[in-house]
This record gives sequence, structure tokens and C-alpha cells, in this order.
Amino acid sequence: MSTLLVRNIQNLITLNADRQPTRGERSRTIADGAIFVRDNVIDFVGPTDQLPPDRAAAADRVIDARDMIILPGLVNTHHHLYQTLTRCIAVDSVLFNWLKTLYPIWARMNGEAVYRSALTGMAELILSGCTTSSDHLYLFPNGAKLDDEIRAAQEIGLRFHAARGSMSLGESKGGLPPDSVVENEEAILKDCVRVIETFHDPKPGAMLRVVVAPCSPFSVTQDLMREAAALARQYGVQLHTHLAETFDEDDFCKQMFGVLPVDYAEQVNWLGDDVWYAHSVHVRPQDIDLMARTQTGVAHCPSSNMRLASGIAPIRAMIDAGVPVGLGVDGSASNDGSHLLAEARQAMLLQRVMGNPAGLTGWEALELATLGGAKVLGRDDIGSLEVGKCADFIGFNSNRLDYAGAQHDQQSALVFCTPQRVDLSVINGRVVVEDGQLLTVDLPRVIERHNRISRELING
Repeated sequence: MSTLLVRNIQNLITLNADRQPTRGERSRTIADGAIFVRDNVIDFVGPTDQLPPDRAAAADRVIDARDMIILPGLVNTHHHLYQTLTRCIAVDSVLFNWLKTLYPIWARMNGEAVYRSALTGMAELILSGCTTSSDHLYLFPNGAKLDDEIRAAQEIGLRFHAARGSMSLGESKGGLPPDSVVENEEAILKDCVRVIETFHDPKPGAMLRVVVAPCSPFSVTQDLMREAAALARQYGVQLHTHLAETFDEDDFCKQMFGVLPVDYAEQVNWLGDDVWYAHSVHVRPQDIDLMARTQTGVAHCPSSNMRLASGIAPIRAMIDAGVPVGLGVDGSASNDGSHLLAEARQAMLLQRVMGNPAGLTGWEALELATLGGAKVLGRDDIGSLEVGKCADFIGFNSNRLDYAGAQHDQQSALVFCTPQRVDLSVINGRVVVEDGQLLTVDLPRVIERHNRISRELING
């Protein structure tokens, strides 16, 4: 049995569900707070002076957080970790042209490249405040497997939802990707079964889960979409895909299937609380209503949508309708970064740029990054700091230059001021970042090997 006590927390932001209407969001903060962790689970959260003496005496490790803002770990609902290898390529292209430029480079990857890029991207995520992440890996060239990035997650200590992506509709059959990077559909489904049976952990507090994730309407067949949905539901795992990202995708769906993307998803049984889409930029009011009724989730990726000129997703309308919404950094080649706190800020600002200064509040941005992401990933054991939930939390030193002048509203400072790296990260009760340093991997060595592989891939 292991125990951890973090006490004297200057500002403890719980984001618990029991906000008091008379006090609003302030009821979700505790001054001079404490968190006691037993066996990777939160056993006490409250004011330090209310900490039971037996817990204080029992702690194996005590951290004094008197100058820190602490909040739940952030949840990333969409990523392509392998893309850390190919940042800043096709920098002025829209999605389809960008993909066609990068597919031949990605086709040169192998298992080592997937593993090293995952370590790099996960390190960046953790240092930005992320404690749980999904990743959508849909290319498996040269012997690469989903196992390669799972290995990285287990080494670095990230709570991980590994999405077994796939592409089966190559150019010769009317799809976007070259035939060289697509797979046989029978082999795809067989490997989905393998990784589910080998790695998926459905239990509360799980560090590793598996998701079935055909890539997009323009890279897999209708048959694969239907069969993937049936397989996932047979095993009780979630489903994930890209949907309604661009106008080009709209045109593709109308030409290939005679309908728009959300109608297509309905036809292939891709609606429900076990499904979430990446992007959903171009959705109609009736699409939002359908997604809300079925509790189909969305991974909002603001920086990627801006970088590729895809548009602004109607997140305010989705939230108001009751659609589950989380945040995603998306691929590091379409975002060129993996800073999840920065995505919370971008999400907030993008909903305001259309004319409403309260289009998304700072509190709502933090909710998207925590509770919202947890709901999208089908988890009720993360996203807030409450007794019985997983001990995933992050801390920022409030005395840093970037927060100077914002001490009166530290919650807002997290998203309104320049996004920072964490000073403390605890994942599953384990201290993973301390004093701003990642403790679980040799980061300079990871970066050096990653850059060598990146140069080899890009140079051909």
C-alpha cells in the first residue's frame, strides 16, 4: 500500500460536480487545500486543516504545495503521436493536400519510429498538463504495431487509450491515401481483436484501454465501418473516427455515399455514447441535435482546425445542446505542438472571436480539458478531484512571471495567460513531473533519437 500527501495547496481547483449555485464556480476551489492518495486513488480532498491526523501520519511521501495551483489532470481525446516526426511540412496546405504530401513520408516509418515518436509526443503532453490521452494510429508500415506506442505509454507513465486505426480504401478504389499505406480489411479486424484481447482493461482506474478507430470516410469502406462498429460493441470498447472536418470531406461523402458526413455515420451505425468523432467542424443544427440525443462525443481540435484552414467548430452550440465535448491536440504535424493547456486557451478564444466575449468562459475551457474529455472517453473515474477517483492531478507554481498581476483570479490565469508547462504532475498516484522535470524517461536522449529518425524519414 502506497500513500502520498500533497498539502498546503495555495489554490486547489477540484472541478467536482457538486458546485453550489449560490457560490457558483468558486465552490469548486479550496484555499490551503490537501489531497491524500492511497493506492493510486484519492482518499481525501479538502482544506489542509481538516485532514484527519491518521492520514497525515500515514503518508509515505509528503509534498508541500504552498505556492501551487493544483487541478485535475487534463484529458486529450485526439492525437496522432507519430506525427511529431514530421512537423512543419506542407505548412500552407488544406487537409487533403497536406495528407497527400505526408503519406509517402509516413510510409517509411517502422516500429521504432512509432515508439520513439510516441515517447516524444507523450513527454510533451505530460509537461503541458495531460495525464490521460487517446491516440489514433492508423498507419502500420514496415512491421509497425499498436504495441509500439503502448510500450511507450507504459514506460513514460501516461494513462492511455490506444486507438487501433486503419485505412483500407486506397486511391485505386476511390479513396485518398495511396494504396501503399492501406491494409486488407480482414487483417485489420483480426488485429483489432488481437489488441483488444491482449491490452484492453475495462476496470475502473485502468491505465490502458483499446479503441477501434477506422480513420475517416475517405480512407475506409462502408463495410469496414459497419464491421468495426459491430466488433467494438461485441467487446465493449469505444469507437473513434474523423468526421465532418472539411468541406472537401463533405464533397467526398456526397459523391461517394450520397449524403453528408453525420448522415453517413448514422447509416453505418456510428452513433451512440460509445462513439466520438474528431473535429466535427462542419455540422448542421440537426446533426448537433442527433449527436446530443445519442450522446455521440466530439474531440475539438482548435489549433489543427485553424492551421489547416478547416474552420471553427460550433462548440458553443454543441455544449448548449448537450453533446459531450472534449479537447484534442490532434497530430503534431497539423498542430505542430502537443500542448493541451494551449488547446484549452485556443478553444476559449475561438468561440469568442465570433462576437461573444463570453462565448466560452475560462471555467468552461477547463471543463472541456478535464471532465469533458473524461466523458468523451467514457470514464467517470478521472476529470475531477473527488474521493474515489484516480489520483491524476497537476500543479503550477503561482509565482512565475507569466502569472504576475493575476493572483486575484488564478483559475482564469491558467487559460487567459500564456499557457505554461507543469511544475508537478501526478498520474495514478505516481509523481511523474517534479520541479518541472519529467522523471520517467531520459528526455534529452529521447529527443536525440527522435530527431535522427525524423531526419531519415523526411530525407527519404
